[in-house]
Amino acid sequence: MTLSPAELARYHRHIALPEVGRAGQERLQRARVVVIGAGGLGSPAALYLAAAGVGTLGLVDCDRVELSNLQRQVLFDSAAVGRPKTEAARERLLALNPDITVAAHTLTLLAANVLEVLRDYDLVLDGTDRLTTRYVINDACVLLGKPLVSAAIHRFEGHALTYLPGQGPCYRCLFPAAEEGVVASCAEAGVLGVLPGVLGAIQATEAVKIITGIGVPLVGRLLTYDALELRFVELPVTRRADCAVCGEHPTITAPRDAGEVYDSAALARVRRLTAAALRGLLASERQRAGLVLVDVREPNEFATHHLQGARNIPLADLERRLAELAAAGSTPVFLCRSGRRSLAACALALRGGIEAPAHLEGGLLAWAADVDPLFEVAAG
Repeated sequence: MTLSPAELARYHRHIALPEVGRAGQERLQRARVVVIGAGGLGSPAALYLAAAGVGTLGLVDCDRVELSNLQRQVLFDSAAVGRPKTEAARERLLALNPDITVAAHTLTLLAANVLEVLRDYDLVLDGTDRLTTRYVINDACVLLGKPLVSAAIHRFEGHALTYLPGQGPCYRCLFPAAEEGVVASCAEAGVLGVLPGVLGAIQATEAVKIITGIGVPLVGRLLTYDALELRFVELPVTRRADCAVCGEHPTITAPRDAGEVYDSAALARVRRLTAAALRGLLASERQRAGLVLVDVREPNEFATHHLQGARNIPLADLERRLAELAAAGSTPVFLCRSGRRSLAACALALRGGIEAPAHLEGGLLAWAADVDPLFEVAAG
């Protein structure tokens, strides 16, 4: 694969760097990088990687663009509100650089599908905002032998770390375990809009260095950033011999979700309804009679707005209240904000003996985008 005259002109500033040169730019052209999370971190990272000429860029996200995203997620503009993030991002990246390939993976990343999604990429960037997903990604990269550049943000602070197979600690070495919800989400705690731009650019920098073979990556070094003090601090970190996934006697030999809520067989048995399909079912008196809508969001979210006739059973309470649904003798359709919690609810229902649970793909955000634009979805 060689560079065309137009590409030589586009990437001239790279090629002029002796450390990169034409050979380095051709490595970028051949590279396959996946960015997981097209949000605050993934936005600047994906933009810079597309501009740098990474030949194949994958994007993984299951959410749609919301107005509150635009304060920091620079991949999107106001016209993108309501659209799937991967679709809007793909258009933006191809407009920036039509010479690259952008693959959109509009899905919830789980232990059941993570190996399949990541297997064909050379390098992984983790820009997710969920602790449980970070562990799934980390473990998959260790098992597949894929380099991983991780970053996380909270309020005014962020950190970044690079994992190279066999050369340093993985994310689980630093944080062996953590419970979801220990750190408040951006919606709950807020985040300085420019903060993810700094950390996302660092992730893109690491990716370019690894691909071209220049510089020293953040292996064995946790880089922290305090925006209020405008201070970077580097902390040395080492591989743990007892790490559950990369240690000397690993106990994690396959990706698994927190609490092992999901498994491949369970996912295959879940009925997935689009917003349009659910609207059709609800419009039919005969078909609606066999459904029970179960909103698994928190009570404050449910109180903001919910589908008519839905009952509220928060996900944390679902397992002990499954008997209520089984006694109803109807098919439960689980609802949540984006589809993550409702999919977990389906797996719990299957484990509890409910044969044919369903969930709304894309959650109530999809309902608002595709069925009822006046439907208000509380921030999650």
